[in-house]
Amino acid sequence: MGAAAVMAAGGVARAQAPARPASPARRFKLKYAFDAGQFSNHAPGGVVDELKFAADRGFVAMQDGALSRRPVDEQEKIAREMQRLNMTMGIFAMNDKTGLAAGGTLTTGKVAHRDAYLAEVKQSIDLAKRVNARWLTALVGNADAKLPLGYQFANVVDCLRRASDILEPHGLVMVHEPRNTSEDHPGFFIHSNDQMYAMMKAVRSPSCKLLYDFYQSQMSEGHLIYNFDRCYDEIGYLQTGDVPGRNEPGTGEINHRNLFAHIYRKGYQGLIGMKHGKSKPGKAGELALIASYRDADNF
Repeated sequence: MGAAAVMAAGGVARAQAPARPASPARRFKLKYAFDAGQFSNHAPGGVVDELKFAADRGFVAMQDGALSRRPVDEQEKIAREMQRLNMTMGIFAMNDKTGLAAGGTLTTGKVAHRDAYLAEVKQSIDLAKRVNARWLTALVGNADAKLPLGYQFANVVDCLRRASDILEPHGLVMVHEPRNTSEDHPGFFIHSNDQMYAMMKAVRSPSCKLLYDFYQSQMSEGHLIYNFDRCYDEIGYLQTGDVPGRNEPGTGEINHRNLFAHIYRKGYQGLIGMKHGKSKPGKAGELALIASYRDADNF
């Protein structure tokens, strides 16, 4: 039987495996976590193929905002492949049934909001263990225009303390980012790093830390190195994306090489999530993304 007949008898052929370089690239100085889907043109077979492609290019981690929506068997395949490749799972987002990403909030103090949120925190534990994850990301939601700021702050702190009590026995860390209100997230409750830093200090838990996002920070306040240093003891995770456009390093105004060099000298050992798009389409855009990190990591 010819090759074509064999393929026909076996049904639809699998997607072609991503091409591998002649030899694996050296690893980066910092631990960059690519965003699931960023290499889909080079690895059309799905996330497992992306992991192989990324590992061959020197990446040691992946983050996946859609992880909670993937079937369990796919989650397990991803976990097995990451373990085989000695890669680290970055943040995943809680399944946001409480609507915190779409205008919901923890600021009101309403018991129903709090309990729904805590139920999602509990549900995330099994997923984290399934994929060997340590970090999950959640939101505090929008401000309540009818409630004074201090009461809102206290209500969120109460929720986060309760969530931390749930996560601490499992060694999991929930990370929270301030979000810019000038363009992307109007009405969001916490929109500066000093505010989120104060909230983390009020929660006082190893399971509740600050997500320092360079894109959000540059949009809201700038002074990236200054704020990184001031927040350093409460930072649990980093993410990046250039401004404007939220694409790969080198496409905007942030000097990523200087920023990454400072982070490296500071002794940061955690992950840097590649939370951004690509300035070019297709395979060319994916190669440009890799080149941008090679350039920024060259310090």
